[in-house]
Amino acid sequence: MKDPRIQKLAKNLINYSVKLQKGEKVLIENFGLQRELVTALVHEAYAAGGYPFVSLKDQQVDRALLLGGQEEQFGMMAEFEANVMSKMDAYIGLRSGDNINEHADVPDTQMKLHGRTIGQKVHRDIRVPKTRWVVLRYPNSSMAQLAKMSTEAFEDFYFDVCNLDYGKMDKAMDALADLMNQTDEVRITGPGTDLVFSIKDIPAVKCAGEMNIPDGEVYTAPVRDSVNGTITYNTPSPYNGFTFENVVLTFKDGKIIEAAANDTERINSIFDTDEGARFIGEFAIGVNPFIQHPMQDILFDEKIDGSFHFTPGQCYDDAFNDNHSNIHWDMVNIQRPEYGGGEMYFDGVLIRKDGRFVIEALEGLNPENLK
Repeated sequence: MKDPRIQKLAKNLINYSVKLQKGEKVLIENFGLQRELVTALVHEAYAAGGYPFVSLKDQQVDRALLLGGQEEQFGMMAEFEANVMSKMDAYIGLRSGDNINEHADVPDTQMKLHGRTIGQKVHRDIRVPKTRWVVLRYPNSSMAQLAKMSTEAFEDFYFDVCNLDYGKMDKAMDALADLMNQTDEVRITGPGTDLVFSIKDIPAVKCAGEMNIPDGEVYTAPVRDSVNGTITYNTPSPYNGFTFENVVLTFKDGKIIEAAANDTERINSIFDTDEGARFIGEFAIGVNPFIQHPMQDILFDEKIDGSFHFTPGQCYDDAFNDNHSNIHWDMVNIQRPEYGGGEMYFDGVLIRKDGRFVIEALEGLNPENLK
């Protein structure tokens, strides 16, 4: 029997997230074989009058390619995939691997090579700026384990999160985006955190189900050289197959001058990828009411109710602060009381305390008003 929640999700992805129109082409890329959702997406694409194309990939096979790949080969792969992507109007990326650490033993040099070839030429140069795109995970026992839930309970959670009323969320985000667009100085305080930076004249962008599922954030970027102070991230943060914890970053005039973690040498190697890796490319506020705790999956963790993320690396074109990098690493701090609390000030005015918005204009984004 078909799960009606999958049909609803497929319909939302095709018609709301990427807004596929008659005659348009959509690439459905699936890491891991999730036949039911991929098939539902194909049917919904045809129903919309579009042309679906499907690419099926596997994490273990991908690991083998990464381990032995040469620069010339990656360049050819990038050319091949870029040729396909350049012909697409929309892109749906479905990730459903069984092991988040599948790439843990791939050398850092290989991951960086992949990032500056396929990552840059296919995704950053074409998919992000030139297609309507959305990326999402698909529930499995591995994800349930990371979330410390049974598989069935996690599936229920997943569909609650992914099928919520994103149109309602989008309207509620207007007030926050407007306020961010009027703000110069942001100050964030909390356990191990006292951070000050400017977001003046950098646009705020609402994310309500059109580029990520699940969704629920409003992002901008700091003025590149304005960041000063220290931030302590209180959620685990996987990157290239290794999970970083207890990450503490210290900034001076925008640059990370000190970085510590459970593997300090490894994290500094990542920040030495290029010049832009030690500057921040994104500041975002998470508001998804169904996501309460981290599960080591950034598509979920960056949307956690009462959180914010502060991202070393590449900025987005629509919130441009002139920072360029081959990395974009969303790391999350949760400010709800059970995670230590914290405050967020815009131009000296307290707008959120312990994860809840405290000014009337923003109360619509508190969790009870979004469910």
